Amino acid sequence: MLNRDPKDWLVLKRTVRFGDTDAAGVMHFHNLFRWCHESWEESLESYGLVALEVFPSSLREGLETKIALPIVRCDAEFRMPAKVGDQLLVEIVPRKVDSNSFQVKTIFKSDNNCVAIGNIQHVAIDVLTRQRCLLPDAIELWLEASLLDSDIQSI
Repeated sequence: MLNRDPKDWLVLKRTVRFGDTDAAGVMHFHNLFRWCHESWEESLESYGLVALEVFPSSLREGLETKIALPIVRCDAEFRMPAKVGDQLLVEIVPRKVDSNSFQVKTIFKSDNNCVAIGNIQHVAIDVLTRQRCLLPDAIELWLEASLLDSDIQSI
């Protein structure tokens, strides 16, 4: 069953853990992309999609997807240090680029201040031919439903 309230799956929370930080005690830069991807996965799950239906896998017979969503572009902007124990609000801002690609902007905030922004762009490809194809229906639904929430602001 799909969750129709975007605030339930476009606004998440994350705590900065010791293992996320470097010797200076702030979030290590590479963790931002991991957090972005994990937040996207959590958003899909909270929306009501099953990971095995979105991500290619041969682990469970009958659920193998025929479409992969590789990352083709990513960038990050760090505005403030994120330290151990910081409670971050995570805002997911998806955007369809074209019929076979989409971008997920992830905004991390602490006390209403922007800490960091990560952008990850995916393209849909057929897992056998490796050629671009249409986005999976489930992703299309998630993207369309995300447009229903006008309270999420893109920075």
